[in-house]
Amino acid sequence: MGAISGRRLEGHIKGEILIVIEQTQQAGVSARRSCALLMLNYRRLVRWQQRRRQGRGLNDAAPGPRHRTHRLLGEEIASITAMARSGEYVDLSHRALTVTAWEKGLFFASFCSVYRVLRQHELMTPRSPGAGHNARSLAPVRKQLSGPNQRWCWDISYLSTFEKGVYLFLYLLLDEYSRKALQWRVSWQQDAVQSRELLEGGLLAENVLTLPEEQRPEILNDRGRQMKAKSIQRLCEDHHMPQLFARPRTPNDNPFIESAFSTVKRAPAYPGRFRDEGDALAYFERYFDWYNNRHYHSGIDYVTPQQAHQGLRASIVERRLNQQQAQRQHRRAENEKIIENHHPAAAALVV
Repeated sequence: MGAISGRRLEGHIKGEILIVIEQTQQAGVSARRSCALLMLNYRRLVRWQQRRRQGRGLNDAAPGPRHRTHRLLGEEIASITAMARSGEYVDLSHRALTVTAWEKGLFFASFCSVYRVLRQHELMTPRSPGAGHNARSLAPVRKQLSGPNQRWCWDISYLSTFEKGVYLFLYLLLDEYSRKALQWRVSWQQDAVQSRELLEGGLLAENVLTLPEEQRPEILNDRGRQMKAKSIQRLCEDHHMPQLFARPRTPNDNPFIESAFSTVKRAPAYPGRFRDEGDALAYFERYFDWYNNRHYHSGIDYVTPQQAHQGLRASIVERRLNQQQAQRQHRRAENEKIIENHHPAAAALVV
């Protein structure tokens, strides 16, 4: 096929490329590797896949007029900068800021447009990259998820106190599909008793024991002594829930719980240290209420974990796309008026 980087391609050729890459993925070749061999930008492939999922077709639109009719309006730019400078939203990333504005009806710009505005007004700060995968052994076999309560992941994290060498421990049980925090607890000890109570709390809260055995969730955890304890293994066996183990020193095998702990400890209000168990319980009671019900999660299309757990993710994403499209049409009409008033010759090209 040869190099296709930078070339405009017809829709049927893009479709054939997508089919070839999907077939190579089934054979074990990653999409990034296939793109490298074809000299095709990976982000370009992702855009084609998104357009196909949305039913928009793969043919390129005809080139538009020289003057952009979809540029942001002045009031939209003012709304973006004002929101970014407000104390309430100053700690949000540009994506979380955008989603918050969508939900509040403040503006309906895209992530990229908001990023450009924030960068032009020097309101962006860099974010550190995550660690890589060591790839030394085989990962646990993970089935494809289609809804909540199909795979749970859990772990334990240290919480610093004001006494050196003394720690509290945060136990967290997460639904991998919706990212909802199903159960959590704070303790001075790391032991199998607390771990079992965490899992049992999840079983009761989600009514898992009423489900047929084949519909009960998998349990994913690392290889700590609490996870490998006989009582935990017996609990999983008795309730017919397969227990999966992450590889040693490979946090990417259980990435969602690791990401959740990172979100916990990077929250602007996180105190860093706790006086005692009561202090930690009071803080996390507020935090997990925010996390489940008001946190727009980047891994689930910027809906809240509670919304994803209730199956509302698809309808919310569709509503947002419709709102953005309506705003885009409004923006185009307003910019055409501006062009017509200031550039009559360019207005003739638009028409």
